[in-house]
Amino acid sequence: MKYNHLEFSTSDNICMLKINRQECLNALSKELIQELIIFFNWVILDDEIKAVILFGSGDKAFVAGADIKEMSELEYDYKKTKSYSKLGQELTLKIEELSKPVIAAINGYALGGGCELAMACHIRYASENAKFGQPEVGLGLIAGFGGTQRLPRLVGKGYAMELLLSGKMITSKEALQIKLINKVLDSKEELLLECKKIAKEIIKNSPIAIKKTIKAINDGESKDLHDALEIEADIFADTLSNYNDSKEGLTSFLNKKKPNFSGD
Repeated sequence: MKYNHLEFSTSDNICMLKINRQECLNALSKELIQELIIFFNWVILDDEIKAVILFGSGDKAFVAGADIKEMSELEYDYKKTKSYSKLGQELTLKIEELSKPVIAAINGYALGGGCELAMACHIRYASENAKFGQPEVGLGLIAGFGGTQRLPRLVGKGYAMELLLSGKMITSKEALQIKLINKVLDSKEELLLECKKIAKEIIKNSPIAIKKTIKAINDGESKDLHDALEIEADIFADTLSNYNDSKEGLTSFLNKKKPNFSGD
């Protein structure tokens, strides 16, 4: 498929996915959201891709937010506006539940829908010039692509309330302090290199174990500890008893050799 707003390349099983709407700071239009959904559906089926690094074109923005002009054309109609919100939520859920790790390389602005997109990724690294925020309240709106739900899960209710109610922007160092992101790098070049480094560390492991770990974390996150531990036990037993990768990993460890994981 030809994409109008996405560019990607794959090397060493790592896909570099660039959002390319630089003329509008990579704002999330409906077309871009739909392209991202289609892309991640394809990633699931492509065995060559084991991890995705998501970044924005240019030096000013990861994704500066939703396309405000497009949003204003929804005619303030309830069905249209809810459909718009559900489309953004479909994308963020698609990324969050993907069986392969998605790493956000955040350079410049990650505001509104851009911050929500980053929060859906499994790991978030940022450059020093990154800025984060959910400024929707300043437009008379609330975050609609998952921000009111993911932000408190990531940083706690207090910090989430402060950011969502004030609409203020924070720096990458402040985002690191509240655990919104994992790491801060000096430049975009260092950022992308560090994202590739962690991606390589991840994909040397069993694809099955990676997939099941993501599932265990996601499925247990909203449960109480007792129910979440039951989920973990079920997934652990399934992974150990039903897949060749576990046999390969244990046997290789006992024989002091490097495992050759097949992903089955």
